[in-house]
Amino acid sequence: MFSMPESDVLFLHGKYSLPIVILSVLIACFASYTALSMNERIKQNSFFSRNFWLGLASVAMGLGIWAMHFIGMSAFILPVSMKYNIPLTILSVLPAILASYLAFYISNRINHTRWPQALAGMTMGIGIGAMHYIGMTAMETEAKYVYNPLLFILSIAIAIVVSFVALYIFSSLQKYMGNFYVKSLTSLIMGLAVASMHYTGMEAVVFYTDEPFTSGLHHGQHMNLPLLVIAVALGISVILGLSGLSSLLDRYVDFRLNNFDALTGLPNRRQFEKVMNSSAMSCLAIIHLHGLEKWNSRYGYEFGDEIIKAGSEIIVRLKLGTATIYRIEGNRFAVASADPRDYEKLKLSMLRIASVLKKSLEFNEKKLVVDMVCAVTSSHGYERVDLFANTMAVLHHSGIMYKHEVIEYDPVVHTYAFERHLVHDIERAINENELFVVYQPKICTNTKQIFGVEALLRWDHPMHGLVPPGVFIPILEENGKMHEVTDWIIDHVCKQISLWNLQGIKAFKIAINIPGSYFTSPLLMGILKESVSKYEIASNYLELEITETSVIDNIENAIRAVSEFKEYGFTVALDDFGTGVSSLSYLKRLPISTLKIDKSFVDDVPQSDKDSAIIKAIISLGHSLKLKVVIEGVESEEQIKFLSTNSENPIIQGYYYSKPLRAGELVDWIDDFASVAGAVQ
Repeated sequence: MFSMPESDVLFLHGKYSLPIVILSVLIACFASYTALSMNERIKQNSFFSRNFWLGLASVAMGLGIWAMHFIGMSAFILPVSMKYNIPLTILSVLPAILASYLAFYISNRINHTRWPQALAGMTMGIGIGAMHYIGMTAMETEAKYVYNPLLFILSIAIAIVVSFVALYIFSSLQKYMGNFYVKSLTSLIMGLAVASMHYTGMEAVVFYTDEPFTSGLHHGQHMNLPLLVIAVALGISVILGLSGLSSLLDRYVDFRLNNFDALTGLPNRRQFEKVMNSSAMSCLAIIHLHGLEKWNSRYGYEFGDEIIKAGSEIIVRLKLGTATIYRIEGNRFAVASADPRDYEKLKLSMLRIASVLKKSLEFNEKKLVVDMVCAVTSSHGYERVDLFANTMAVLHHSGIMYKHEVIEYDPVVHTYAFERHLVHDIERAINENELFVVYQPKICTNTKQIFGVEALLRWDHPMHGLVPPGVFIPILEENGKMHEVTDWIIDHVCKQISLWNLQGIKAFKIAINIPGSYFTSPLLMGILKESVSKYEIASNYLELEITETSVIDNIENAIRAVSEFKEYGFTVALDDFGTGVSSLSYLKRLPISTLKIDKSFVDDVPQSDKDSAIIKAIISLGHSLKLKVVIEGVESEEQIKFLSTNSENPIIQGYYYSKPLRAGELVDWIDDFASVAGAVQ
């Protein structure tokens, strides 16, 4: 391998085709760029596991190393005939793929020392070298060759050193890999690691012959088969195509999981809330299938799922043609229409559905009757935003019998009864832990740091189930109960922060929504001081969120209150910014710390030019006033890309990163997020 024969030999000298050399280097860099792009998917929420993307990145990198080698070999012109051993040629790609997987796996971990990065560089460098020299063994030629020992060792050393530099940059600047220029520079260095090793390794080869050629010397024989170049190019094309297809599939699956019910395939509650909030709804029916718990306990949950699917199929078949069906809860379906003239037709279709469900249905050779009730209402005479609350008021009325009735909303009977129940039950809810808090993270997109979380109130009512906050909070506010509930939230949040501190878990700044009528009350400051003192936590853990519409009418007292809170160490955020009409003239006087852009401006970004322009203006305004700007309701990658290009480091709150989580779920989510993002503030 390293020693020349003692007899006289004829040395063979080759030369390179410069265009093909350049092509080989470009392929190595391009494959590196593709691999780094796939590594980005590891850090993002994805239907596919991180190992899937890690494996795909490794195949792309390994195939790029392999392609670069054989295209580089085809650039070398030697005056002998030459062919390849196909099994060895195929086998030579495996070390490159395996080494790339190990190197990327190590580099994607949170490393506090350089030893793991050195190990990753050594792994990839040895993998590149192994691929190269196995590929050399695959050559079948009349010439013989040996290696210059020093250049042989140097080629491996170069591969290890340059791989270490590239992977060190990748690991250290991982949070900036979304930047095209940083990723391109890293790809260039990784590509050069492959190319430099290859061409140094080729310099280490000494070709010779110690006997005459049977066919004579050829002039300018490329050391390749044209078909091999085509196969290599096809391989790169395939891996890039798979990358693009898998990314599109991942987005589609993510969209389906987030917006459609997995059991029935119908739009889910998130879709329903979007339509409800957009006021594109004029009449609404909610169908409640009753008694599923009985069938679940008797025959198992799979049987209950069959009932749900059969019920959804009946509703789909008999629904009004212009209406849309949503599965909004486990046993509830919403049927909505945007045309107010459809109300009578909607009622008629609900009567047909009730009539069919009144008859015995057969499930797995068992006949049963599915009890149900349907509530219907229209926006005629009411605000469209009240449609859902009015319909739920029907379902929550104590007189419901679940005997296949179709009941219209009556404001005298249903609203009063529903509101009365909620207002009456709130004290019991506080004492018996029916209320609970969930936390939604706020993420600095470019740095992948956690800026804080927002505490959101939920109510698991023993009779009504999970009552939407948009339903019970306005009722409690109108009846003067939200002050008491806010005190409970403050105490609960402070207790949770104290518990995290005792457990050694780093707590974050937690934002709490404060009703406008309570924000200027001196009682609030007393409750805040008492709670932070009781649980021995710093006041800067808490941020108070107020809506701009709630303080406009009492701006002078609001300015005074914000100043007092700030003096004591609490920060204040102005929520739902942009929904009011008078706040700009007072914004410079309010000593707030944070602006929150309302979700309504985000929903149609970047498709809506007007909403995009408004968000740009608010971000620019907030930054010019040296305020933090939080953007609510972000759900898609397109929105993230738009916001990232219009803000140096946007702070994002929304389902793109995480839904609201309970305290234990939040801790687990932070650990998972830290493992892929590489940085937690």
